[in-house]
Amino acid sequence: MKLISVSKRIKEAAPEIKLGSVYANVIYEKLNKYLWKEIDREIQRVSNIQLDQVKNIPQIESSRKAYRAMGKEPARYRLSAEALHRRIINRKGIYQISNIVDVINLSSVKTGYSIGGYDYSEINGDIIFDLGKAGEDYDTIGRGKMNIESLPVFRDAKGAFGSPTSDSVRTMIRNKTNEILLVVINFGGHINFDGDLLLISNLLERFCSAENIEIKIF
Repeated sequence: MKLISVSKRIKEAAPEIKLGSVYANVIYEKLNKYLWKEIDREIQRVSNIQLDQVKNIPQIESSRKAYRAMGKEPARYRLSAEALHRRIINRKGIYQISNIVDVINLSSVKTGYSIGGYDYSEINGDIIFDLGKAGEDYDTIGRGKMNIESLPVFRDAKGAFGSPTSDSVRTMIRNKTNEILLVVINFGGHINFDGDLLLISNLLERFCSAENIEIKIF
């Protein structure tokens, strides 16, 4: 598995940060109806949360605090976990994409963490979690070009490819993807992080026929 490191600048803004990685070989499906039964149950659970309470979910609260420490307003650069919760509470549901992406979204809602999901074969070398550079941008999935200056981003030898706000087209999961890397971003030192990573790996096994799973915490 590729090594993941955290830059000094990120550590200064979020001293308790931990990154959990889950690598696996998977089988892509356009739709898994059993997975969507599980997603529907989770949608029902989250629908009972008040919208103004989403920011108080511990994993989301610590992420918003870290964004502010980096100089980014979390209401403008919405973290993906918070955005998913807000969509559900606003009765907009969750987009159905594929079994792999749908498991990532379900995992994010269940755990409260923003999760980057990548085609492992498209990542060039080891990874560093760092702040975006001045004038830096990339093409995001479904949102067009995004300025990533001062946002926390994942970077490989080719450049930035993902953030807790939105991932890039370059490393996105496609119908040819059979090898994935998920990175779970824990800005606040949540105490059951190991258990959360095991929950995610279990969902991958159940709904993506995952094999050769490797879990690491950085």
